[in-house]
Amino acid sequence: VQLQASGGGLVQPGGSLRLSCAASGTYFSTADTTGWYRQAPGKERELVASIFNGRTNYADSVKGRFTISRDYNKITLYLQMNNLEPEDTAVYYCNKRTRGGIEYWGKGTQVTVSS
Repeated sequence: VQLQASGGGLVQPGGSLRLSCAASGTYFSTADTTGWYRQAPGKERELVASIFNGRTNYADSVKGRFTISRDYNKITLYLQMNNLEPEDTAVYYCNKRTRGGIEYWGKGTQVTVSS
């Protein structure tokens, strides 16, 4: 099982990025909790957005700016990030947690928001 995140990069404040997380050896089932986390330098990893049973959940700091989604085949997880702020700078990780509590993490992708 592997989760591969991509799509990070350097963007100016107010810009947009779309992160992708491709699953191999598994898929993002509706029964799983799947989501995106981020970790900024010197800070703990925090939940950015998640999907469980069709319901989405967002950190207050990204509500209205970020959108989490899955593709129809449920093998790719996305995070559309709009109106990016310098405070969004972090390494972003995708995550899948099964109903049985097994957790999988992808390698992170760096997002840097700077002018």
